[in-house]
Amino acid sequence: MPEPAMSEPAHDSAATVPARHRRGADDESVLGPEDEKLLTLARASRARTGAAEGAAVRDGTGRTYTAASVDLASLKMSALRVAVAMAASSGATTLEAAAVVREDDGHPLDEHDVSAVRDLAGPWTPVFVATPAAVVRSTVQT
Repeated sequence: MPEPAMSEPAHDSAATVPARHRRGADDESVLGPEDEKLLTLARASRARTGAAEGAAVRDGTGRTYTAASVDLASLKMSALRVAVAMAASSGATTLEAAAVVREDDGHPLDEHDVSAVRDLAGPWTPVFVATPAAVVRSTVQT
């Protein structure tokens, strides 16, 4: 018997999160295997480069794009914006989900990052924000 799913609306709305992104009723850290893969890829991007953030996005066909934050003297971009740019420049026209791995500093995800995902994503597309240990601290909906 399937467990009932909990949804996390982004705003004061009664809309629900698509089933493929719902968290389990008994264990709020449970994500689907494709969303877990996004977290793993985002963690790897961050660890490989030593960057402040790592991110991964999944497009509407299931392809994934990963990135680390860029912190150059003349160019600064969050990992999520770089991943969205990589998806867009590869021809992606939709995004299904995104994940960001960063230190848990208590600050919400930058609205510009959410806007970048929203540009390609439909309503209720989740952006999972996790610690380097892959503990999901929040899920932002586009």
